[in-house]
Amino acid sequence: QVQLVESGGGSVQAGGSLRLSCAASEYTYSTYSMGWFRQAPGKLREGVAAIGRDGRTSYADSVRGRFTISKGNAQNTLYLQMNRLKSEDTAMYLCAAALPSMGWASLERHEYNFWGQGTQVTVSS
Repeated sequence: QVQLVESGGGSVQAGGSLRLSCAASEYTYSTYSMGWFRQAPGKLREGVAAIGRDGRTSYADSVRGRFTISKGNAQNTLYLQMNRLKSEDTAMYLCAAALPSMGWASLERHEYNFWGQGTQVTVSS
């Protein structure tokens, strides 16, 4: 069973930055697709950024140009660098991993099989 543990969340003022991390057990990030999702109270879980097996990335329109997804050199850590944060970015952020059969940078939640517990990001205006 893949385990994912997120960290790095917190409270920040609008315009500030945060970097989220996701550590995995028994998993090879270089082989499988990974993604970051977020869920605000009363809203559906939405894909924020993803990275496929080939290293290609995809971003939601709302974060493109502000957020960057990347893999650590150790291949067992996934990052999400978030810059120029806005109040609407406030949500629980979750890391997800897909089975090998899904190798692209999908932002669709149903494509992912393993999920972390999440880390809260709160942006105040």
